[in-house]
Amino acid sequence: MTLSAIAGLLVSAASFAADSNDGWTSLFNGKDLSGWKSSEETPGCFTVVDGQLKVSGGRAHLFYVGETGEAKFKSFELKMKVKTTAGSNSGVYIHTKFQDKGWPDAGYECQVNSTHTDPKKTGSLYGVINILALLPDQKEPQGGKHIKVPLAPSKDGEWFDYNIKVEGKHITLKVNGETTVDFTEPEGWDPAKELKGMPGRKLSEGTVALQGHDPKSTVFYKDMFIKTIP
Repeated sequence: MTLSAIAGLLVSAASFAADSNDGWTSLFNGKDLSGWKSSEETPGCFTVVDGQLKVSGGRAHLFYVGETGEAKFKSFELKMKVKTTAGSNSGVYIHTKFQDKGWPDAGYECQVNSTHTDPKKTGSLYGVINILALLPDQKEPQGGKHIKVPLAPSKDGEWFDYNIKVEGKHITLKVNGETTVDFTEPEGWDPAKELKGMPGRKLSEGTVALQGHDPKSTVFYKDMFIKTIP
C-alpha cells in the first residue's frame, strides 16, 4: 500500500469518527467493496485504488446493500466527494433497487458529468431538472426543466463535495455547498407523462447506486456518508 493510500485511510477513519457521533454512517470503508453489490454488466468496473472507489470501463451499476443485503432509505442526507476525469460520465441513484443490467429503472439519478458530451451536467436531477451546458450547435434535449449554464459546476481532476438530501417529497442537490436543484415531487406525479422515457423517476424508498457509464469514462468517489432523517 502506498503512503498516499495510508494517509487516505487515516483521513477517512478520522472523518468517520467525527461524523459517527452526529448520526452519519459510512458507506465506503476505503479498503474494499464491502456492503456493495455490482450488476457485473461490465466486470471489473468498480475497484478500490488508494482508498478511492474507482468507476471505469463501461456500463455497470454498484448498489449499496449494507450488512444485511437489504439496505433501504426513505428520508436521508447523503454526502460524498467525487472527482471526474476528462470526458467522464457517472451518477448517483437514489430510491433505487438492484438490477442486473441496463440503466436502473427505479428512482432518480443525480448526475456526475463535468465535460462529457451529454449537456446534462453535475448537479442535475437527471431528466427532471437539468443543469444544462450546451456545446456549440448542440440541440437542447427534450424533457424536464432546463437551467442553462456556461459550464458544469464541477471541474475535471478536482474533488468536489456532493450533497444529496431527500426529505419527504423534497429533493435538494448541492455541489460544493451551492444548491443546483431544489425539487418537490408534486402530488399525483406521473413520470411516464411528465418525462421522456423515464417512467420510474419517482420517490418511494430504496438504496443508493453508483453508475459506470461508458468505456472511456473514469470517475472516483470517497468519503461517502449517509444519515437518515426521522
